[in-house]
Amino acid sequence: MNLSDYAMKHSMPTIDLNSDMGEYQSQEFLTREAQLLPLITSVNIACGVHAGNPDLMRRTARLAAQYGVAIGAHPGFPHASDFGRQDRQTSPEEVESLISAQLKTLIEVLASDHLALSHVKLHGALYSLAAKDRAIADAVSRAVASFDGQLLLFALAGSALVESGRTAGLPVVQEGFADRAYRSNGTLVPRSESGALLQSKAQVRNQLRTILSGYVTSADGQRVALHADSLCLHIDTPHAVEFVHLVRAEIQSAGIGIVRPRAR
Repeated sequence: MNLSDYAMKHSMPTIDLNSDMGEYQSQEFLTREAQLLPLITSVNIACGVHAGNPDLMRRTARLAAQYGVAIGAHPGFPHASDFGRQDRQTSPEEVESLISAQLKTLIEVLASDHLALSHVKLHGALYSLAAKDRAIADAVSRAVASFDGQLLLFALAGSALVESGRTAGLPVVQEGFADRAYRSNGTLVPRSESGALLQSKAQVRNQLRTILSGYVTSADGQRVALHADSLCLHIDTPHAVEFVHLVRAEIQSAGIGIVRPRAR
């Protein structure tokens, strides 16, 4: 019996650990992916638009499969120059088309190795936009549901995308961030602002402990309720590997299992 089965049978609290990958071609990041994949339970693979290409997708997916890591799509805005992180004026129809095309690209890569797609998690500015704009969130949900209604939809905890995905009948995984600062409205501090990325082990440890307790402290000191089914740790965060080891140790010491994502 694996940990996931044990957790379900014994009502053990569990959480997923995820990371965004397949975005960088340098040896430094390829090495970091290889170090991180055995430590996480789900991976979000860039679909060749804001970053990535079929070779990177295939490499990351194969390594994820080797470690039993759930494979997800990580679609974003098609602007490699700003890594899909800048806000864009876009319509729901454009978003729906973007998502559908990127899911198709990744599923074709996975099919060559007979690998399955588990979930969808948006990237960058598209993630933030869908978290607060219900029309955009609904376009995302329509695209995912039309492609495969069994796919898990990752969404910022408490956001518009959570309700949209549930309304569309999708299984939703609420996501929290151990290495990003929050605003008092529950959204993330943009990377363009100072302090958006947590830089020290002490910061990550403190934030993780609050998240596991059901809340997060915003950058301006407000206590914000937060329920997380999955925690994201970014591969491009300084000391990413050390942070994941720290997070795993903290979670396990709290008596929580680390398992592949499940909707709650």
